[in-house]
Amino acid sequence: MKISKLQAFTPLFYLVWSDDLLTQKEFATLQEFIKSLNFLSGEEKEYLLSKVDISNPPSRNELAQWKVDIERSIQDKSSVKSIFDIAKALSESDVDLTPIESDFKKLENDLGILGEEALQNFKTKTGSFTADSQTDASFDIQNITQILDGNEAAIIKKVKSVISRPEFAYETSTDINVFRETVYKWCKILADENLGNMAYPKKYGGGENIADYFAIMETLSYHDLSLVIKFGVQFGLWGMSVQSLGTEKHYAKYLKDIGSLKLPGCFAMTETHHGSNVKGLETTATYNHNDQTFTIHTPNKNAQKEYIGNAAVHGQMATVFAKLIIDGHDYGVNAFVVPLRDPNGNVVNGVTIGDCGHKMGLNGVDNGTISFDNVIIPKENMLDRFASVNDKGEFESPIPSDNRRFFTMLGTLVGGRIGIPRSALAAAKSGLTIAIRYSDQRRQFGPEGGSEVPILNYRMHQRRLLPHLAKTYAVHFALQYLTKRFLNRTESEMQEIESLAAGMKSYSTWSTRDILQECREACGGKGYLSENRIDALKNDTEIYTTFEGDNTVLMQLVAKNRLAEFRKSFGEMGSLGIINYVYENAKTAFTEKNPIATRRTDEEHLLDNEFHLQAFVHREKTILASAARRIKKLVDGGLEAYDAFNVVQHQMIEVAEAYLERIVLEQFQVAIKEVEEQQSKAILTKLSQLYALSQIEKNKAWYLEDGYMEAVKTKAVRKIVNQLCWDIRPDAVALVNSFNIPESCLAAPIAAHL
Repeated sequence: MKISKLQAFTPLFYLVWSDDLLTQKEFATLQEFIKSLNFLSGEEKEYLLSKVDISNPPSRNELAQWKVDIERSIQDKSSVKSIFDIAKALSESDVDLTPIESDFKKLENDLGILGEEALQNFKTKTGSFTADSQTDASFDIQNITQILDGNEAAIIKKVKSVISRPEFAYETSTDINVFRETVYKWCKILADENLGNMAYPKKYGGGENIADYFAIMETLSYHDLSLVIKFGVQFGLWGMSVQSLGTEKHYAKYLKDIGSLKLPGCFAMTETHHGSNVKGLETTATYNHNDQTFTIHTPNKNAQKEYIGNAAVHGQMATVFAKLIIDGHDYGVNAFVVPLRDPNGNVVNGVTIGDCGHKMGLNGVDNGTISFDNVIIPKENMLDRFASVNDKGEFESPIPSDNRRFFTMLGTLVGGRIGIPRSALAAAKSGLTIAIRYSDQRRQFGPEGGSEVPILNYRMHQRRLLPHLAKTYAVHFALQYLTKRFLNRTESEMQEIESLAAGMKSYSTWSTRDILQECREACGGKGYLSENRIDALKNDTEIYTTFEGDNTVLMQLVAKNRLAEFRKSFGEMGSLGIINYVYENAKTAFTEKNPIATRRTDEEHLLDNEFHLQAFVHREKTILASAARRIKKLVDGGLEAYDAFNVVQHQMIEVAEAYLERIVLEQFQVAIKEVEEQQSKAILTKLSQLYALSQIEKNKAWYLEDGYMEAVKTKAVRKIVNQLCWDIRPDAVALVNSFNIPESCLAAPIAAHL
């Protein structure tokens, strides 16, 4: 028996016994590998198998000797990069291990052994690869910035220039009245720069460019989020509700003054007891035949308008959503322009305004409550694009269906669900820029006898931040896709776009919430200091998950949209037809679950874009079919459809999440295909791979339950996620610098660009 040949297996023995994380199944995998080696004799196989017998572990001395043998064999050999390289170094030169190289490397994959991680057990005497990792961009930062900014580069540059001025220095007063006035002054500056009226028709002083308006909202979010929300309430919700729901007479009367901030206003939809349920609003607008007016009235305390931005201090008028009552008949929720204050700031008769006071965040926004006590407004104050009262006092609408009219009206306001996720995205970019720059400079610990090491070099720190960075890039391109869909929409696809906007609002704002928490923790005590800005980002974006629609409610809307085709078929086909229909549509996306696919662990496969997208599509379609099957079973059992949906609500969230994850990955891949410059394409591809695999890793329990992957494959995914984080680390600082956030906006000592 030639011992030198068998020494090639020493690194495997050492790693098996020095790492108590390996399972009995993995020991069995190693034993099968040994048995499959045809170039070994029976005696040699028996010897090797005795070394991987769980019931017969090596002695401490034997384990120590293995380590000494390994360290001696690789001393001063920089070419050693893998376990197989160690094996070659341990065996004599006349032993040819080439025939088993591919088998050896497959075994490393199957056991989830990462070569570089294993090598650090043996290479402390020849230097530390952890300590040696450095920031060194592999691409041109300006190229990535151009890709991110796209066609809106010019307006983004202008906004960054404006918010970098001295007058936009951050407000440090803790007095909310001072903060509110500062934010109002900032809004006035932006209005004077013709940024507020960007979406309005040129005929009324605007820029007639909604794409630029969204870019302005996102870019302002690098500065102060109270400013963004105040800006969005004034020029978006208030101004665009007039533009979207009103007609020419309203444009001529209001839009120019709204765009210049001469006429500050509000968007008064939410009520104390009816937040997301707009149909249930109780405020009334009763038509008076004798003088052709409406009486706006709050019937009880719980029907007051609440959380209304611009209400507590500055708002002079509001778009008020109320039930239209004509001759005692309820014609559903419509929109009306109602005065709140005169030009001198005095509250008008019949209006009562309260102040929501100090909040968790966004204290530069004057949120308030509004109640109406029989306030009379003229007939022309009804925003009458979709419904009106004619000269005879009769209700008229170009849309006969009450339901369709209601959802058409709300659909025109979907822009808010594009602006908010883009604002949240910018906040995530800011937090990641601060945290990643800091972790590149902050040093802790280090190899024995060596210097302290940047904390970004540590695998766990990379794990904390870099998958979030990849996700942020992915969400950026998905939101660009959503914006383009919205700008180029046709009536037939509006329902799908509204659903996608609701979903992306939830996906982006939840993502930002999680990212900022991780960034705070990753910056340690420094992240807790207000001067380093993460606290403001966290507190201000917390409400993003609630306003413009509670995220969980919105995700139900998304899921119901995904199930809409077979819901429509409830009465037509019966529940059996429904489930068959869903399966027919879903089965084409199913990847065959054969053992080769479910166990495949080679790097080429795991990094393949097609594999990533297929895995996401398979999960999306399978969860959809599963939800449909549950509904079928519940309905067959006698439940009303309403109750059936309630029972499966938790699964509906999964339906929506799987759909959104697929959209985000798909659009990231589409965007990368359009990039021509190779270095930019390469780093974006790595980010796409990291996003895809980290999501698969997050959902690995589902993939294992479904049988789409076996444990050996999900372990290999984990290994590749680790490796991608390591590979992306040198580019991490350059990737956040590509966001090109003004240094004055970061205003964080720990994010100083050294």
